[in-house]
Amino acid sequence: MNFLADMGISPASVQYLRELVHDAVHLQELGLGRLPDVSILAKALAEQRIILTHDLDFGDLLAATQAALPSVIIFRLSDMRTIAVNHALDQVIERHGSELQHGAIVIVSDRRIRVRLLPIRPLQR
Repeated sequence: MNFLADMGISPASVQYLRELVHDAVHLQELGLGRLPDVSILAKALAEQRIILTHDLDFGDLLAATQAALPSVIIFRLSDMRTIAVNHALDQVIERHGSELQHGAIVIVSDRRIRVRLLPIRPLQR
């Protein structure tokens, strides 16, 4: 899998993914720390990468555009230390790798992992 880590994610988690033989890059190492969210989405889409973030705006942007990709993993953990994030990444990749490949928003919280397949359709009334 290919990953793009947003600024709130530790570069150590990117290194961890690389050790697991994933293609992972961090915005910081690319010199793109101030890249707007819309541009991050475009970069991830062009490079077929899954975004790692704690920023809920990515889910809102994907919903507003009804895009089918890129996938986003949003971490809402009370403990954002690298070890906790890496443990959550292991679980998400193992349990939801297929959904991530096809387009999904995965929200990781202390209590559960929620998966919403893309594109997100507006509610019908």
